[in-house]
Amino acid sequence: MTATANISELHAVATARAAAKARELNATLGQAWPCGFAWVNVSGVKLSTKVGKEFARLGFRKAYGYRNTVQLWNPSGHPTQNMDVKEMAAEEYADVFRAAGYDAFVGSRMD
Repeated sequence: MTATANISELHAVATARAAAKARELNATLGQAWPCGFAWVNVSGVKLSTKVGKEFARLGFRKAYGYRNTVQLWNPSGHPTQNMDVKEMAAEEYADVFRAAGYDAFVGSRMD
């Protein structure tokens, strides 16, 4: 298995876990305050490499303010505005990549 195939598989698992977590939390927390955004950063990835291009194909973009880091906003794809739901879902996503040895971390901001 190539590194890029592994990234695609990790992304599929991570997205499913993040979406499930977002649905679960949204059912209990709803659209409550605070409103905001969350994303996942993966450091050590240059977009000009084969691995970086695979991350880009999956929707990751350059993380401004970080060197050799890519980011994916709202990895759960859930339409909620609740920042807590988005953060916890992003943590689920990042956990999958961390378990595979990637340096993944979550960022967020209020709207």
